[in-house]
Amino acid sequence: SRPWISSYSLSKVPPVTRIRIVMYAIAIVRYRRPLDEVIVHQEPHRAYLRQLKAEGKLLAAGPQDPRFGGLFLLKVPDESPQAALGEIRDGDPFYQQGAAQYEMLPWNVVIGKDDLDRL
Repeated sequence: SRPWISSYSLSKVPPVTRIRIVMYAIAIVRYRRPLDEVIVHQEPHRAYLRQLKAEGKLLAAGPQDPRFGGLFLLKVPDESPQAALGEIRDGDPFYQQGAAQYEMLPWNVVIGKDDLDRL
């Protein structure tokens, strides 16, 4: 037999809410100028990265070895990852000064996502 559902019992069901899913991204930064020209912008760049870290958008960042660029591990909202990544890139002094180019890669983490979510 089918369960009986009254209109009263349906009125007690909470409205559907959107579940916010966090997506991750990798930013590959490649220097476009000689290192001595890039280093001039290093302090404003790192201050910007510390701001992103404080906002919860940046999990980790650092230069590659040998030093021809860097990598970022980022957290972005799933509803508009490309827009969020564009804003992050556009705010970086390295990008603003033409010292670096960015490759922004949204990343659908499957293995290890729970570990990243705890960071």
